[in-house]
Amino acid sequence: MKLVRLLANLGYGSRKQVASMFREGLVTDASGDVLYADDKMEHADVRFDGEPLDPPQGMILMLNKPAGYTCSRKDVGRLVYELLPPRFSQRNPVLSTVGRLDRDTSGLLLFTDDGPLLHRIISPRSSVAKIYEATLASDLRGDEGGVFAAGTLMLDGETDPLEPATLEVLGPRHARLTLTEGRYHQVRRMFAAVGNHVETLHRPALGGLSLGDLPTGQWRLLTADDVRGLFG
Repeated sequence: MKLVRLLANLGYGSRKQVASMFREGLVTDASGDVLYADDKMEHADVRFDGEPLDPPQGMILMLNKPAGYTCSRKDVGRLVYELLPPRFSQRNPVLSTVGRLDRDTSGLLLFTDDGPLLHRIISPRSSVAKIYEATLASDLRGDEGGVFAAGTLMLDGETDPLEPATLEVLGPRHARLTLTEGRYHQVRRMFAAVGNHVETLHRPALGGLSLGDLPTGQWRLLTADDVRGLFG
């Protein structure tokens, strides 16, 4: 692939804009020698303004999403893509969220431009655990764990019961819930079904992957080991 097309696909600009960047000498090899638009080079050997290029197709990253941001490209208000470098929104193939967290939910959110990987992560057959921590409006009654684990709980407006879920009590109004599904507003609706209300909701982990010490609003690229751990 010619470099002008490569950089355009990575979101550095339109082909016309990228061609101008070549003329300005912004694209070089690792030793600093200027490259030209029709050159062919290994991805890892190209530098843009002195920095290595963003990863090629197959990129996956993790964001510690703050509350108040929507998982959308077009909705009104603050959007999760605003927390990433602007060029990431121009990549081809597009960089998509892996599932969604609602606007008021914080925590681990994945993005990828790898369609098969995205579908593998969200597929019910993969049973990737989704771990949430909730603070509640009222004290837990004590029977919620059994209700959630039974595999018989029906959410309002649905005809199929939920898969069993695991509840860990962290305090009178604080709980950790582990799911293998991802239905619309599932955690909030589950607690509503047992007469409670979720005040704050945070996802610290997904599968075997956790946020660790990643600050709120920050992101990092995932390694191959991270991805393997996600399914581990």
